[in-house]
Amino acid sequence: MLIRAAIPKDIQQMMALADGSESAAHWSAREYDALFAPEAPERVAIVWEEAGTIAGLAIARCGEEWEIENVVVSPALRRKGIGEGLIQEVLRQARDGGATDVFLEVRESNVAARGLYARAGFCEQGRRRRYYRDPEEDALVLRRAL
Repeated sequence: MLIRAAIPKDIQQMMALADGSESAAHWSAREYDALFAPEAPERVAIVWEEAGTIAGLAIARCGEEWEIENVVVSPALRRKGIGEGLIQEVLRQARDGGATDVFLEVRESNVAARGLYARAGFCEQGRRRRYYRDPEEDALVLRRAL
């Protein structure tokens, strides 16, 4: 197991991982490429690697307040601590970077993710009505103070 910064050659595996998860944000190749562009907004992209294969990923936008934009774990490897490890690494980097808070949005129906975020200290701060499509659903806005 290795948690490391994502690199451009990881894009294909990252996309395949996200495409295989119903609850993941499904970004285009161009959006993944933009993570590594010099003019892109500052983001942290980390992966959990097992035997040369990416088993999970997390992407967060940086600043005074960070926003976790995507967390994905391979369906075959869920409930093994990968998601928790990725979230804890994002929180560590946010603290080290001087962030005051970390935010994220999660589908109201995503009970497993909501449990993960609650264990990591995130609390509900609001709701975005009909935020998600296919199916239409509210997003819960969660916050973790650092």
